[in-house]
Amino acid sequence: MIRLWLAVAGLGGLASVAAGALAAHLTAEPRAAELLRTGAIYGMVHATALIAVIALAQGREPRRGAAAVAGWSFAAGIVLFSGSLFALAGSEARWLGWVTPVGGVALLLGWAALASLALRRR
Repeated sequence: MIRLWLAVAGLGGLASVAAGALAAHLTAEPRAAELLRTGAIYGMVHATALIAVIALAQGREPRRGAAAVAGWSFAAGIVLFSGSLFALAGSEARWLGWVTPVGGVALLLGWAALASLALRRR
C-alpha cells in the first residue's frame, strides 16, 4: 500500500510539473491553460500531502483507520481531480467534468482523515 501511494505521489508530482509547463509554454487556449494550472497546483499539493501521510505511517502499513483513509483518499483525489482536469484540457470529452467533483470530495475526505489522525494521535 505504501509503495502504491508513493508511486501515485511521484507520478502525480511528475504530471503536475508537466501540466504546469504545458500551461505556461505550449497552450494557446486560455481555458485549457487554466485547467492545466489548477490540476497542477492541486496535484502537487496533494502529492506532498500523500508523502506526509506515508511519513506519518512511520514504517507501518496502515491497513485501516484514519491514515489508510487519508492515503487512499489523497491517492484517489490526485488521479480523479487532477487527472480529469488534465484530460479536460486536452479533449472534448465534457463528461470528464463529472469526475472532477468526485476527486475533490476524495481530497476533502483525505484532509478530514488527516485531521482525525492528528486528534487521535498520542
